[in-house]
Amino acid sequence: MSAIFRCEGLGKQYGGVVALQGVDLELEVGKVHGLIGPNGAGKSTFIDVASGRTAGFGRVHFQGRDITAVAPGERRRMGVSRSFQRTSIFPALTIRDQLDLAAHGAGGGDVEALAAMLGLDRVLDRRAEEVSYGQQRLVDLALALVGAPKVLLLDEPAAGLSVAESEVLATHLEEISAQWNVAVLLVEHDMDVVFRICHVLTVLASGRFLVSGPPSEVRTDPAVIRAYFGSTA
Repeated sequence: MSAIFRCEGLGKQYGGVVALQGVDLELEVGKVHGLIGPNGAGKSTFIDVASGRTAGFGRVHFQGRDITAVAPGERRRMGVSRSFQRTSIFPALTIRDQLDLAAHGAGGGDVEALAAMLGLDRVLDRRAEEVSYGQQRLVDLALALVGAPKVLLLDEPAAGLSVAESEVLATHLEEISAQWNVAVLLVEHDMDVVFRICHVLTVLASGRFLVSGPPSEVRTDPAVIRAYFGSTA
C-alpha cells in the first residue's frame, strides 16, 4: 500500500544544535507507526516539523501533494491532525464546548458519536477540570480526532497515565487506526503500548535515523540496545 503521508529529509537546527537531521518516514492507512528513541532523540521535534508547527527543512507530502508550505491550521482542515505532550484542553470549559470549538475549526464533526466511542459521553457537560487525568488525555485524543482526520500525529498520549488507563488508550488507538482507516504516528515512552499496537517502529538517536522495521526485530537490534543502554551486553 502506498503511503498517505510522507516525510523526506526532515530536519531542524537551533543555533548550532542539530535537533533533527534528514529523517525520512512514511505512514500508511490503517497502520500505527511508532517513533521511539532515548530522551532528546528528536521525536517531538519531528512531529513539530511534520505538522508545520515548527519551521525546519525537508519536504512533507499528504495524499501525493507537497504540503511543506501549508500552514498548520490548513493542514488540520485537510486531514492532518496532531496532539501534544501536555494536555491542550481548557480546564474551565465543558468537554462538549471544547469539542464543538474543535469541530468548528476542523470543518465539522459528530461530537456526540466521537465522545461515545471514547467513553466520554457521560462527562460531556462537565468542565475538563472536573474529570480525571485519564479522561483529560482522552479529551486530548478526541480533539485531535474531530473532523475524522486521515493522519494522526500523537506526541506521548499516554504520558502520566496509570497502567490501566494506558491499556484503555491503547485499545482506542487500535480501533481508530483499523476502523477509521487512519494513519497514526505514535511518539511514546510507554513501551508496553508501543509494542502492543505498533505495526512498524522507527528509532531515532541524537536527532538521526537509527533503524526501522517490525517491532519484533527492532526491540532486539544491537544498535537500538546500544542507543538505550549503551551496551549490547
